[in-house]
Amino acid sequence: MRLNWLICMDIAALQALVAIADTGSFSRAAEQLFMTQPAISKRLAALESELGVQLVDRLGRRCRLTEAGESLLVSSRRILADIATSREEVRSLSDAIGGRLRLATSHHIGIHRLPPVLKHFTQACPDVDLDLMFMDSEQACDLVAEGSVELAVVTLPRQRSPNLETRTVWRDPLLVSCATDHLLATKKSLSPKSLCQHTAVLPSRGTVTRDILLDALAPHNVIVNTTLETNYLETIKMMVSVGLGWSVLPANMLDDSLVNVTIRGLQMQRELGCVTLKGRTPSRAANAFLAMLPA
Repeated sequence: MRLNWLICMDIAALQALVAIADTGSFSRAAEQLFMTQPAISKRLAALESELGVQLVDRLGRRCRLTEAGESLLVSSRRILADIATSREEVRSLSDAIGGRLRLATSHHIGIHRLPPVLKHFTQACPDVDLDLMFMDSEQACDLVAEGSVELAVVTLPRQRSPNLETRTVWRDPLLVSCATDHLLATKKSLSPKSLCQHTAVLPSRGTVTRDILLDALAPHNVIVNTTLETNYLETIKMMVSVGLGWSVLPANMLDDSLVNVTIRGLQMQRELGCVTLKGRTPSRAANAFLAMLPA
């Protein structure tokens, strides 16, 4: 199901397949595309007939893509993204920067890093329809890779995908921190082993921030006793500030409610930056946004 299947394929049928995948329902897909449900069903049936395979299993009121449907979905998203980019290139022949920019970012970056950039961008490019989405950095990178999001500003993955272009925008030092009345706060300088004696509140497994901490502690044979975990650093900060445990947080998040715990031999940093799909021609809106990020 590759090139020979995609030649002369009905773009409207691909739009229907993507809408069904996104909503999990023929009726909701019809609403999303401002069509009737029979029209959606007709488009999908024509596509299945052309390809000779079933793309969607109908399961009562719900539906799900078959293996063939999932395979075609990846190509369909990229085809539709390329078409949208082509339309934007034609529209961009005028001086005004317009069109739609789908931008994904993490909650931390959206709160602590992007506001000045977003303010500048919306003032400079008022005709751009900015679709701003907040999500985990790992999920944002996946959406860029599949072509459904044009640009992400996130915590950069430590192992870069060959399909993605990345650029570091900010260096983000990480510090071990605790509440002002925590036992760790009374110590001037500690060995990494000291952390074993206290419970921790950490980012969820699989996140870059957690991996950085665990990799830094690994040479010291430190086993972290984790009581709570979440993807949201603002939530971690709150839980640490009320004494539920120690954690690792970006330096710019520490305030009067937290204390930096000095751990000998422990230095941690993550990279924050932008992610785009390699080989995809950026829209003028995306180029304008990228130009406004710190060099």
